[in-house]
Amino acid sequence: MLNPWRLSLLSRLDTLGTVRAVAKAANLSASSVSQQLAVLEAETRTRLLERTGRRVRLTPAGRMLARRARAILDHMDTVEAELRGLGEGPAGHVRLGAFQSAIHTIAVPAVNRLARSHPSLQIELLELEPHVSMPALRVGDADVIVTTTDFVEQPLGPDIDLVPLATDPIVLVIPPGHPAAGRGPADLAAYASEPWAFDIPQSYMANLATRLCREAGFEPRVIARFSNYMMTLQHVEAGLSIALLPGLAVDKRYRVATRELATPVDRSITAAIRRGSAPRAAVDLVLEAIRSHPELPL
Repeated sequence: MLNPWRLSLLSRLDTLGTVRAVAKAANLSASSVSQQLAVLEAETRTRLLERTGRRVRLTPAGRMLARRARAILDHMDTVEAELRGLGEGPAGHVRLGAFQSAIHTIAVPAVNRLARSHPSLQIELLELEPHVSMPALRVGDADVIVTTTDFVEQPLGPDIDLVPLATDPIVLVIPPGHPAAGRGPADLAAYASEPWAFDIPQSYMANLATRLCREAGFEPRVIARFSNYMMTLQHVEAGLSIALLPGLAVDKRYRVATRELATPVDRSITAAIRRGSAPRAAVDLVLEAIRSHPELPL
């Protein structure tokens, strides 16, 4: 009989590419992952891996089983949820991943509504930035994600269904007493000499802000980097820097001014689920709660 845990390791290998990456994601040693995959080969009596030195890659049989594995595991989750929910309506455990600015604006309100209307649902909320949320969805670490595909080099294949949610503009954020506060759309070239606060290196917002500044003809003078938008807003509010942020990230509790960009830049916010998995009423409910948010910027 196929072992679900070993199937999940094989599915992760198909998505992540290396045993070391699988081990890190599963909180195991690389040798433990290799041992479990070897056991899976023995259980299936099929060669699933090709070994070249220290590297492995999936055989055609390994790729087929890895991609079927995700559907098998999803179906098992569905059966468990149906058993728990007999006579009680939709139930089960749903992992909802969302990027930072969507946590408090989209995900938390949806979870709050579902907690009141469907108390049998268990929703685990995960902060996942776009460059990690799609791999997490593919390997089963998340069941639904709120993401953006505009500025992230993530291949979208036939295994993913996208549900459009909203359009979110990128805005210039400046201190309330800045001379440009209250003016019209901002030409970034006029801010070439300003001190900037950026996201951490290689994040999608850091890469986007760098690209937009360079397209405006200058290299930004970055004096602060934060992984948390709230810290960026505090830094700008204190008059220490300016920043480019998604509109959803600008919390009204902070005394900052925003300006649209002279050349508008928007990001498309989408929900995503795995295609072809068994239907799950709980996942459908989470999707509907996200889509029905009354304040989404359509």
